[in-house]
Amino acid sequence: MVKLVTLYRDTPDSGEFDRRFFEHHLPLVRAYPGLRGMEITRITGSTIGEMKYHVMMELIFDSQDSLQAALASPEGKAVSRDLLMFAPTVTTLIGETEGNTHT
Repeated sequence: MVKLVTLYRDTPDSGEFDRRFFEHHLPLVRAYPGLRGMEITRITGSTIGEMKYHVMMELIFDSQDSLQAALASPEGKAVSRDLLMFAPTVTTLIGETEGNTHT
């Protein structure tokens, strides 16, 4: 499994960000072809230093190929365009999961 993790920076107007993110952006993301799962985490604190992020989104795909196909799809392009309109500064990471790490 492959995860696409996106960290959305904290904003002065978190209410407006939440409205845009949950009502408009997430429906676009859910349309990614090959999307197997999604987890949204509201960031509530930081153990070291200043808290920079407001939301973390983790998307799960079967493989690197299925992730890349989703990003290159018309749905992926719509997500990218939307992202630039309301959250132009994000951190995006790609990783491969190593089995079930839940205890």
